[in-house]
Amino acid sequence: MENIEDLKKQYKEYAESNGFHLNPDNKTVERIINGLLKNEEKYGKKYCPCRRVSGDTIEDEKKICACFWHKDEIKKDGHCFCNLYVK
Repeated sequence: MENIEDLKKQYKEYAESNGFHLNPDNKTVERIINGLLKNEEKYGKKYCPCRRVSGDTIEDEKKICACFWHKDEIKKDGHCFCNLYVK
């Protein structure tokens, strides 16, 4: 399993390559990553902690970070729902 620092680096690189940013608030980022790691431990995937895992594999696939909705949310709201990524 990856650690928080490795994931922060990966998510930062992902954000920058897609024209947005990782949230500058380090506490928020660490809280979200801890939630992702707990979900990975519990469910086997890094499901966004802001999304409910239903148990339906096909439906839940969209909830793996970076989730299906994050780019639209960033465009519309300036951040994704969980605030990991910001404009």
